[in-house]
Amino acid sequence: LSCAVHLSGLCCIRFVSASSGGRYLSTDSNKIDEPFNVEEAETVHVPPPPTEKLLVLGGNGFVGSHVCKEALDRGLSVSSLSRSGRSSLQESWATRVTWHQGNLLSSDLLKDALDGVTSVISCVGGFGSNSYMYKINGTANINAIRAASEKGVKRFVYISAADFGLANYLLSGYYEGKRAAETELLTRFAYGGIILRPGFIYGTRSVGSMKIPLGVFGSPMEMLLQQAKPLNQLPLVGPLFTPPVNVGSVAKVAVRAATDPVFPPGIVDVHGIQRYSQQKSR
Repeated sequence: LSCAVHLSGLCCIRFVSASSGGRYLSTDSNKIDEPFNVEEAETVHVPPPPTEKLLVLGGNGFVGSHVCKEALDRGLSVSSLSRSGRSSLQESWATRVTWHQGNLLSSDLLKDALDGVTSVISCVGGFGSNSYMYKINGTANINAIRAASEKGVKRFVYISAADFGLANYLLSGYYEGKRAAETELLTRFAYGGIILRPGFIYGTRSVGSMKIPLGVFGSPMEMLLQQAKPLNQLPLVGPLFTPPVNVGSVAKVAVRAATDPVFPPGIVDVHGIQRYSQQKSR
């Protein structure tokens, strides 16, 4: 009797009876089993798992650039699609990103950028007139979600925005576009769609050659409003007490959500982002 058992995908062990005329392994309780000799067999070379390839939409923006850097630090292959193409940031990580220039309102260019991609993170959004905001926050992301679904992408993470209650009416095109994109994502990616809803995102923002340290105000406000969480439940004005969140936390959770197959699909609010960002990455 002989059988093979794989150990960690590296080698196999063959169990052979002590002698051809001896007793053998049996489930019969009346028989006595002989000990087995162990012979090492040839090494079995198992190929490594396929490389995760991440596409970041809007990767040269404030949030997108942090997402690209976080993904590269995690050892992922990273590409980005944005209207302006390559990032203007003179940092070493930017040279390791494959940059695509294109408009998400044109699906043809998007399909080329999706070749071989396993997951997508969209950081696309913008402000302007209500019709413009709906187009950028809604239509552009809906096009991306549909194209990714048709390409067989496994997971899609969308950086949306927290609900600020009455303030939403002042930016109706912005929020209507965001919610339309969310609905499309949860429909197309029922098991691999994740929506992050941060409030104000702070961190060092680069504007040309100038760096604006938004963390000077954002970090203390985050600590203060975390302690005032019950205020978030007040009618009408409660959403205004949503704490800000660090851009590094958003990037960390976005990359984890895009690559961790057990990360639950659905909507993650600012408190969930803070909680996930404090957990160790897998």
